Amino acid sequence: MEQTIQIPDRLTPEYLQNAIEPADRKSMETAGKRWTSVAKPLSSLGKLEDAIVKIAGMKREPLFTLEKKGLVIMCADNGVVEEGVTQTGQEVTAIVADNFTKKAASVALMSEVAGADLFPVDIGMVTDVPSVTDPKQKVAYGTRNMLKEPAMTPKQVWQAVSVGVHMVSRLKALGYDILATGEMGIGNTTTSSAVASVLLQRPVEEVTGKGAGLSSSEGLERKISVISRAIRLHGPDRKDVTDVLSKVGGLDIAGLTGVYLGGALLHVPVVVDGFISAVAALCAVRLVPEAADYILASHVSKEPAGKMLLDALHLSPFLTCDMSLGEGSGAVAVLPLLDMGLSVYSRMSTFEEINVEQYERLK
Repeated sequence: MEQTIQIPDRLTPEYLQNAIEPADRKSMETAGKRWTSVAKPLSSLGKLEDAIVKIAGMKREPLFTLEKKGLVIMCADNGVVEEGVTQTGQEVTAIVADNFTKKAASVALMSEVAGADLFPVDIGMVTDVPSVTDPKQKVAYGTRNMLKEPAMTPKQVWQAVSVGVHMVSRLKALGYDILATGEMGIGNTTTSSAVASVLLQRPVEEVTGKGAGLSSSEGLERKISVISRAIRLHGPDRKDVTDVLSKVGGLDIAGLTGVYLGGALLHVPVVVDGFISAVAALCAVRLVPEAADYILASHVSKEPAGKMLLDALHLSPFLTCDMSLGEGSGAVAVLPLLDMGLSVYSRMSTFEEINVEQYERLK
């Protein structure tokens, strides 16, 4: 039986670096052998087989279930919207966050089909939403305008990371087997592009897209200009994730970073959604490289940096659907595929059981 991990209220990079362990290779080897014994052509389910093997290593158990699924959606606002980088106002963040609880948002309907429960978290919206807001999880009422001053303090970054880690702890205690990630926050493709530009060492114009709202080239040019100026102003240190997040990041990104680190700490698989979720995943892996063992990619976002981020994480997506909705939509879309792969892995007869000569790999 797995030992219970007691998580401190105040987390530090040093604690997580010492506490997070790589996935269990022995469980992965056992799962790989199970796949070779299943009565079907070898490796014929491709990435689904790889995912089941990887999850076995995460859970430290070759036989496992994925029955209880959750989607954690970090909701936050960004002060940089003052600079006209979006076509909608911050009131939309609160409206959509409330809709998550009413099955009135796209991802809520998709999650219903996938069998995933939604957990929206108000980690930094400018407006309290009674159906979502929990004062213990709220770090601030939005970030500051990164074009004028750092978006957050380092302390706020780690408050948000801690919210993410403790969210995973809470859901694991409730029996959740796998978690998907999502976000909601007007202006968060601007902050994500800024973080991606710094961490990937790529020009801002290469990693910045229209996001969910911009419909003109002038709007995109303004967005690129704002991000470039903010990076020049603050000079974030790409080797220091806390510094990058505090200067040009968002509370939702920091919270999702905590979800990935919490998954690694507590041996819970976490599925990356799209661009913004992938930025957070890269932050988590740059903080604690072993966290990469506990992350699965769902799809490749249509945003320009979508593939760049997955390449940096050494992750291959299951889906290529040109999606850019966010909210966790791509992450929940892949959950039924994992169910299918696990069903074959755990329930199908072996070659020995049906008296058929086992396939051998070509040498």
